[in-house]
Amino acid sequence: MNRHDRGILDTNVAAAFKLFDPAELPIEAAITAVTLGELSRGPYATDDPVKRAGRISVLQHAEAAFGDPLPYDAESARMFGQVCASVYSIGRQPRGRTADLMIAAIAAANELPLYTANPKDFDGLDRLIQVVALTRPDGATG
Repeated sequence: MNRHDRGILDTNVAAAFKLFDPAELPIEAAITAVTLGELSRGPYATDDPVKRAGRISVLQHAEAAFGDPLPYDAESARMFGQVCASVYSIGRQPRGRTADLMIAAIAAANELPLYTANPKDFDGLDRLIQVVALTRPDGATG
């Protein structure tokens, strides 16, 4: 696999970043505002204090490691329509997958590859973005 200079990490990669082989990742990795939102939601989705602390740690690491996230801006919003159209064209529904598809729209708007451990989430988007499928390391969830 050729390593890209820049790329966007899907939430499942950003959340378990330390577990992935650095040689499989882009030289400069970015996250999106959507991923930051998903990671920010995580601590509130559990009543278990140990899980909550772990999720806060993941959020803090992502904020420190990746800096300012790429925004869901007007260009991304326009691209979102094309992303949804591509999903409809293969007989799938975008409903319930909004966060994944918004991340894909940001990748398309910025002309960057999207690194994910869940490539099936992005089926049908080949003409809009390059999806780089990563091997899920032991211990990675999502």
